[in-house]
Amino acid sequence: MRLVLIGPPGAGKGTQAAVLSERLGVPHISTGDLFREHVTRGTPLGREAQRYLDTGELVPDRVTSGMVRERLARPDARHGFLLDGFPRTVPQARELAAMLGATGSAPDAVLAFTAPEEVVVARLLSRGRPDDTEDIIRHRQRVYQDQTAPLLAHYSGILLTVPAVGPVEDITARALAGLADTKGRAAQSVAITERS
Repeated sequence: MRLVLIGPPGAGKGTQAAVLSERLGVPHISTGDLFREHVTRGTPLGREAQRYLDTGELVPDRVTSGMVRERLARPDARHGFLLDGFPRTVPQARELAAMLGATGSAPDAVLAFTAPEEVVVARLLSRGRPDDTEDIIRHRQRVYQDQTAPLLAHYSGILLTVPAVGPVEDITARALAGLADTKGRAAQSVAITERS
């Protein structure tokens, strides 16, 4: 199963990614982990990313896309993956479609984890990190709305909205139920096509 996870900061996307990866038996591919891996290994992409990270600039899409393309080419991702942190924008979604299209595949579903802003702000403040001030947290919510929320419309045909409020296991259960329902509808559609 090829999945993309999106959601505002504080929606618990990383936690769900780890749990779902294990439950579904597919690798969890996080752009944050990819950056760290490439920088640590000193790869050409890692060295290029480090230049931007050192100056506090955003790493360009072509560098991030290069890391994702290289990761998706590894054998463990051949039969499925769970992407966390990519795509973040509609242009990145188009880049992902081109990468997967080259192998004749596409995302099976996009899980959008949703929670009211006050809930995610409170969650992030409760972590007690020094860089998690309320102003910074609310700014990151606005950046998500401006840059990443347009993916909801872009992926409307394969979008599964998962309310991300409540215990972790309840949120996981909602995500898995939505995916099972999607797989059931896809199998039904194939059966109808084969009969006609």
